[in-house]
Amino acid sequence: METSNQRAISTVQASRSRDSLKDTALGLVSTLSFPAIVGTADMMLKSAGVHLVGYEKIGGGHCTAIVRGGIADVRLAVEAGVQTAEQFGQLVSSLVIPRPYPNLEVVLPITNRLSKVMEEGNYSRLSNQAVGLVETRGFPAMVGACDAMLKSADVHLAAYEKIGAGLCTAIIRGSVANVAVAVEAGMYEAERIGELNAVMVIPRPLDELEQTLPLASCWIEQRQPLNLPVNIKEQVAEIEMLQLPDLTQLPVKILEE
Repeated sequence: METSNQRAISTVQASRSRDSLKDTALGLVSTLSFPAIVGTADMMLKSAGVHLVGYEKIGGGHCTAIVRGGIADVRLAVEAGVQTAEQFGQLVSSLVIPRPYPNLEVVLPITNRLSKVMEEGNYSRLSNQAVGLVETRGFPAMVGACDAMLKSADVHLAAYEKIGAGLCTAIIRGSVANVAVAVEAGMYEAERIGELNAVMVIPRPLDELEQTLPLASCWIEQRQPLNLPVNIKEQVAEIEMLQLPDLTQLPVKILEE
């Protein structure tokens, strides 16, 4: 009896899932750069009524933005995303899946991820500020770019992202003017040290884009002296001052042959 009830419940749930997915679609756009995929996702959100599920990073620099919404909206968003990615010269592929089967949702955890993002959010004191991204090939170039950006304008380093193939992206936040100045300084420094791969400035990020960006777990509000655990052991030779005798007062013995 219990088995029959469980099957009936499962059938009803599956039917409801199919109905909820009846007029929806999944949209995917893939690039070879993290700044490019963030800019692509921003354009997809602003071009149609879709929700940003998040990014899938599979290594080798490949990043995919996944959106969800009505079929017409997703098609429009993916088209806008493809155009943006092509402008960067970073487009890999794109896909629209109308009415995805529930099994696809379970395997990819798209629904769960979307629910988690919508519930938790990622609000911080830097939210609603412009976003600047500088991507380099090589960690030293990114660190140098971060230093140059922080010294050139009033911006905050929010986090950094690694996507494989030696690509790492510094993410800064601040006013539009400050972010623009900082990104330019970071570009020059990255090129001086190593290889600059891509840059992006997003003046007004939407809330859903905010929720998918990485955020540092700590902040430095005021510069503090850097205390290093230095343990230096030096052997200092002790110098003993000796007073030499006055030779003029010593008895002189003349040896005679």
